[in-house]
Amino acid sequence: GKSMSIEFLKLGANVVIASRNFEKLEAAAKEMEEETGGSILPLQCNVKEYSEVENVLSKTLEKYNSLDVLVNNAAGNFISPTERLSHRGFDAIVDIVLKGSYNCTLEIGKYWIKNKIKGVTLNIVTTYSWTGSGYVVPSACAKAGVLAMTRSLGSEWGKYGIRTNAIAPGPFPTE
Repeated sequence: GKSMSIEFLKLGANVVIASRNFEKLEAAAKEMEEETGGSILPLQCNVKEYSEVENVLSKTLEKYNSLDVLVNNAAGNFISPTERLSHRGFDAIVDIVLKGSYNCTLEIGKYWIKNKIKGVTLNIVTTYSWTGSGYVVPSACAKAGVLAMTRSLGSEWGKYGIRTNAIAPGPFPTE
């Protein structure tokens, strides 16, 4: 998310970043603004809560007056044998990844449709969205759901000029 945001800022975009941990958001926003000179708005948001997503849209429009691109990059995962997971653990991952992506896409998509904005949604999925994978079953289920949502809304919302895409960049090393 940070790498994408830096590139968007370098290209002249205004960027909004959202996460549950506001301290990390503020630090990341400051670092990215210093590196790029761009404008970034950090907002605390639990994407599992629709009202918090509504607030992100509201605050975004207050600051920037528009929003035309959504990147759904929320992720959660447990690397574990599935039989060791509790139903709550499974729900937590699906709620973050699938419900969070749905909440953001629905709220912003409704805004675009109402205002006749030809927006773009980019969903970050994983290579196992297509294949499945052991030991990450909740994430695989959720990301496959995001992929299905991408394809479904691509056909449904295309008539509004809304493009819906997904990419699966594959694994890469991070701290």
